[in-house]
Amino acid sequence: MEFRILGPLAVSRADGRPAALGGRKPRTLLAALLLARGRVVPDERLVSLLWDGVRPSTVDAQVCTYASRLRNALGRPARLLRSGGGYLLAPGGTVDAEEFERLASAGHDELRAGRPVRAAELFRTALQLWRGPVLADVAEPLRAGEAARFDELRLAVLEGRLEAEVASGDHLRAVPDATAFVLEHPLRERARAALMAALCASGRPADAVEVYHDGRRLLDERLGLAPGPALRAAYQRVLGGQAG
Repeated sequence: MEFRILGPLAVSRADGRPAALGGRKPRTLLAALLLARGRVVPDERLVSLLWDGVRPSTVDAQVCTYASRLRNALGRPARLLRSGGGYLLAPGGTVDAEEFERLASAGHDELRAGRPVRAAELFRTALQLWRGPVLADVAEPLRAGEAARFDELRLAVLEGRLEAEVASGDHLRAVPDATAFVLEHPLRERARAALMAALCASGRPADAVEVYHDGRRLLDERLGLAPGPALRAAYQRVLGGQAG
């Protein structure tokens, strides 16, 4: 069975057919169980996610009904279990978010170990799992908190991929991607440092210097901060004629 939350929630059953999950509330219940990774989610937690406001008098019965419908939708072997005043989803199958985190961790390890080609491959594979905004079709109280965490993980993987591409000599690929990233996230110093390295390796040191000074100005105007150690080090490498 395959569970996907890096985008709209979707499930492929063991027989290969997509599971009919129903509306927002059963999807939210299933997403909460997936994110708990085999731990029990108490009834009160589920109720607060499903009814962010006035709760109906039949709230307990409705949670039970949603759980029963999900069991039927997921098919056998049934793994949505009642336990200890809540529900849990017994381990089994694959979850794209867990695979993303595994690939991301492996990519960062490879990059730290000085194997940028392999790191870039792992980062690209991780990013291919994303299909859109995380949990786009579940209740806002759950989506908001989890989306922020996964978005930060994704940005870190994008930055790691840029660094790996530059370190492996693939700077021509890195320049346009890093430029777009920095335009969208101008205060992320790691990405700006990667762009500077890619520009310098492409024979454009003057552009790299300009990217640094743009970042320095933005950090000062928006946050009242000076560039951090990584960005300063990237600037010194550019001045010294080193791309990496």
